[in-house]
Amino acid sequence: MPITAADINKMFRTAKYFDGVLNKVNVTALANGKCTAELTLEEEHTNIMGGLHGGLSATLVDCISSYALVSKTSLPHVSVHINTEYIKGAKLGDQIEIFGNTVKMGKSLAFLEVLIKDKNTGALLVKGSHTKFLLAPKE
Repeated sequence: MPITAADINKMFRTAKYFDGVLNKVNVTALANGKCTAELTLEEEHTNIMGGLHGGLSATLVDCISSYALVSKTSLPHVSVHINTEYIKGAKLGDQIEIFGNTVKMGKSLAFLEVLIKDKNTGALLVKGSHTKFLLAPKE
């Protein structure tokens, strides 16, 4: 049975491991190699200057792209490379949208991209890419 947006939201809310930092992220769509989510920035998401924390942005690139991939394949996978470009800041109270996309999936590698945008203006805040190694199924 494929994983759903509701499954991921439940996992975020109950996680006792690192993904618990995403407990306020709301996945709104998950299908066909794509994952869309949104988040209203609260104090726990900001840096000392009140802006979107770069570490949270990188985590969103990692996780949202991974869930985009999960919607396309059941193969286990691990990160090979993650790149995050910080283009524009966001501040406390801003609403952001996160768009994950599976660009290409080969036999052993998957190439993913993520865009984080201001929900109200559509301004691009963060652009990320993520390469994952697809593990062979255990026999």
